[in-house]
Amino acid sequence: MSAPTRRYEDAVARYFEAWNAGPDARDKAVAAAWTIDGGYTDPLSDVRGHEQITALIAATHEQFPGFVFRLSGAVDGHHDTARFSWELVSQADGSAPVAGTDVVTLDGEGRIRAVFGFLDRVPEGA
Repeated sequence: MSAPTRRYEDAVARYFEAWNAGPDARDKAVAAAWTIDGGYTDPLSDVRGHEQITALIAATHEQFPGFVFRLSGAVDGHHDTARFSWELVSQADGSAPVAGTDVVTLDGEGRIRAVFGFLDRVPEGA
């Protein structure tokens, strides 16, 4: 595996650690994944900074208790940009009612500057 490829995969791994972290570990995981002024934008959200990103992740866990995010496919990247697909998976039955594709930009340290999310599958009423 090349160093650039590893950089993208490491950044995405930290991203999923943040999204899957419990309440006690979430602040630290968000700080490890995002720059201090990093952002997250998708069709339903547009937030900036660790505090707002942490609050968004907490709200998502409240809406989907018992679910975890998992990578779906390979991470692809070039320059300071990576893209990947994901699913929100029920720990109870393995169903994945929500799926999407995210594009992230990274700083020189491999931390996320910005996430641009696209929702590919969303249950009605979510």
